[in-house]
Amino acid sequence: MKAYTNILVPTDGSALSLKAAKQAASLAKDLKAKVTAVYVVQPWMPPAADESAVVASFAYAEAAYRKRAEANADKALERVASAAGTGVKCEKVRVNALQPWEGIVKTAKDRKCDLIVMASHGRSALGGLVLGSETTKVLSHSKTPVLVCR
Repeated sequence: MKAYTNILVPTDGSALSLKAAKQAASLAKDLKAKVTAVYVVQPWMPPAADESAVVASFAYAEAAYRKRAEANADKALERVASAAGTGVKCEKVRVNALQPWEGIVKTAKDRKCDLIVMASHGRSALGGLVLGSETTKVLSHSKTPVLVCR
Protein backbone atom coordinates (compact mmCIF):
# COMPACT_ATOMS: atom_id res chain seq x y z
CA MET A 1 0.00 0.00 0.00
CA LYS A 2 1.33 3.43 -0.88
CA ALA A 3 1.58 6.03 1.85
CA TYR A 4 -0.75 8.99 1.79
CA THR A 5 0.92 12.26 0.80
CA ASN A 6 -1.87 14.86 0.87
CA ILE A 7 -4.61 14.57 3.49
CA LEU A 8 -7.73 16.70 3.08
CA VAL A 9 -9.31 17.89 6.32
CA PRO A 10 -12.72 19.56 5.95
CA THR A 11 -13.62 21.88 8.81
CA ASP A 12 -16.69 23.78 9.89
CA GLY A 13 -15.00 25.23 12.97
CA SER A 14 -16.66 22.77 15.36
CA ALA A 15 -14.94 20.87 18.14
CA LEU A 16 -15.61 17.62 16.26
CA SER A 17 -13.92 18.83 13.09
CA LEU A 18 -10.95 20.03 15.17
CA LYS A 19 -10.70 16.55 16.71
CA ALA A 20 -10.56 15.06 13.19
CA ALA A 21 -7.93 17.67 12.25
CA LYS A 22 -5.75 16.56 15.16
CA GLN A 23 -6.06 12.93 14.03
CA ALA A 24 -5.16 13.94 10.47
CA ALA A 25 -2.17 15.94 11.69
CA SER A 26 -0.89 12.99 13.69
CA LEU A 27 -1.26 10.72 10.68
CA ALA A 28 0.38 13.28 8.39
CA LYS A 29 3.33 13.64 10.75
CA ASP A 30 3.85 9.86 10.84
CA LEU A 31 3.59 9.59 7.04
CA LYS A 32 5.49 12.81 6.29
CA ALA A 33 2.42 13.99 4.38
CA LYS A 34 0.92 17.43 4.06
CA VAL A 35 -2.52 18.51 5.23
CA THR A 36 -4.92 20.50 3.10
CA ALA A 37 -7.59 22.13 5.26
CA VAL A 38 -10.81 23.14 3.51
CA TYR A 39 -13.73 25.27 4.62
CA VAL A 40 -16.76 25.36 2.36
CA VAL A 41 -18.60 28.68 2.23
CA GLN A 42 -22.16 28.38 1.03
CA PRO A 43 -23.53 31.19 -1.14
CA TRP A 44 -25.69 33.90 0.37
CA MET A 45 -29.39 33.41 -0.16
CA PRO A 46 -31.73 36.39 0.23
CA PRO A 47 -34.67 35.78 2.53
CA ALA A 48 -37.80 34.58 0.80
CA ALA A 49 -40.60 37.15 0.76
CA ASP A 50 -43.80 37.68 -1.14
CA GLU A 51 -44.68 40.76 -3.13
CA SER A 52 -46.09 42.58 -0.09
CA ALA A 53 -42.74 42.60 1.70
CA VAL A 54 -40.85 45.82 2.17
CA VAL A 55 -37.87 46.02 -0.17
CA ALA A 56 -34.66 46.00 1.83
CA SER A 57 -31.07 46.59 0.88
CA PHE A 58 -30.03 43.03 0.11
CA ALA A 59 -26.66 44.22 -1.23
CA TYR A 60 -25.64 45.23 2.31
CA ALA A 61 -26.94 41.94 3.74
CA GLU A 62 -24.95 39.97 1.17
CA ALA A 63 -21.76 41.93 1.84
CA ALA A 64 -22.17 41.43 5.60
CA TYR A 65 -22.79 37.69 5.09
CA ARG A 66 -19.67 37.32 2.93
CA LYS A 67 -17.52 39.21 5.42
CA ARG A 68 -18.76 37.09 8.34
CA ALA A 69 -18.49 33.82 6.37
CA GLU A 70 -14.91 34.60 5.30
CA ALA A 71 -13.94 35.51 8.87
CA ASN A 72 -15.46 32.26 10.17
CA ALA A 73 -13.64 30.30 7.46
CA ASP A 74 -10.29 31.92 8.18
CA LYS A 75 -10.67 31.30 11.94
CA ALA A 76 -11.58 27.63 11.42
CA LEU A 77 -8.76 27.08 8.92
CA GLU A 78 -6.26 28.69 11.30
CA ARG A 79 -7.36 26.28 14.06
CA VAL A 80 -6.63 23.34 11.75
CA ALA A 81 -3.22 24.80 10.86
CA SER A 82 -2.47 25.22 14.57
CA ALA A 83 -3.52 21.62 15.22
CA ALA A 84 -1.12 20.48 12.49
CA GLY A 85 1.75 22.07 14.40
CA THR A 86 5.17 22.99 13.13
CA GLY A 87 6.13 19.55 11.82
CA VAL A 88 3.35 19.30 9.22
CA LYS A 89 2.84 21.49 6.17
CA CYS A 90 -0.75 22.77 6.11
CA GLU A 91 -2.38 24.47 3.14
CA LYS A 92 -5.56 26.44 3.92
CA VAL A 93 -8.28 26.53 1.26
CA ARG A 94 -11.59 28.37 1.27
CA VAL A 95 -14.04 27.23 -1.43
CA ASN A 96 -17.55 28.21 -2.42
CA ALA A 97 -20.18 25.54 -3.02
CA LEU A 98 -23.91 25.18 -2.67
CA GLN A 99 -23.51 21.97 -0.65
CA PRO A 100 -20.54 21.37 1.69
CA TRP A 101 -20.04 17.76 0.52
CA GLU A 102 -19.72 18.96 -3.09
CA GLY A 103 -17.01 21.44 -2.13
CA ILE A 104 -15.17 18.76 -0.16
CA VAL A 105 -15.24 16.17 -2.96
CA LYS A 106 -14.25 18.74 -5.61
CA THR A 107 -11.39 20.05 -3.47
CA ALA A 108 -10.09 16.51 -2.90
CA LYS A 109 -10.02 15.97 -6.66
CA ASP A 110 -8.66 19.42 -7.62
CA ARG A 111 -5.88 19.37 -4.97
CA LYS A 112 -5.00 15.72 -5.68
CA CYS A 113 -5.66 14.65 -2.09
CA ASP A 114 -5.32 10.91 -1.54
CA LEU A 115 -7.20 10.72 1.79
CA ILE A 116 -10.04 12.68 3.39
CA VAL A 117 -10.15 12.75 7.20
CA MET A 118 -13.39 14.12 8.59
CA ALA A 119 -15.62 14.04 11.63
CA SER A 120 -18.96 12.37 12.13
CA HIS A 121 -21.53 13.17 14.76
CA GLY A 122 -22.08 9.42 15.21
CA ARG A 123 -25.83 9.55 14.71
CA SER A 124 -27.76 6.36 14.03
CA ALA A 125 -28.40 5.23 10.46
CA LEU A 126 -31.93 6.64 10.64
CA GLY A 127 -30.65 9.94 12.03
CA GLY A 128 -28.08 10.17 9.27
CA LEU A 129 -30.72 9.39 6.67
CA VAL A 130 -33.11 12.04 7.95
CA LEU A 131 -30.41 14.66 8.55
CA GLY A 132 -28.48 13.90 5.37
CA SER A 133 -25.07 14.00 7.05
CA GLU A 134 -22.32 15.68 5.04
CA THR A 135 -20.00 12.82 5.99
CA THR A 136 -22.44 10.30 4.53
CA LYS A 137 -22.66 12.32 1.32
CA VAL A 138 -18.86 12.53 1.04
CA LEU A 139 -18.63 8.77 1.59
CA SER A 140 -21.24 8.22 -1.14
CA HIS A 141 -19.75 10.54 -3.76
CA SER A 142 -15.99 10.56 -3.21
CA LYS A 143 -13.56 8.41 -5.15
CA THR A 144 -10.93 9.38 -2.56
CA PRO A 145 -10.69 7.16 0.55
CA VAL A 146 -12.35 8.65 3.63
CA LEU A 147 -11.31 8.16 7.25
CA VAL A 148 -14.18 9.04 9.60
CA CYS A 149 -13.37 10.15 13.14
CA ARG A 150 -15.77 10.23 16.06
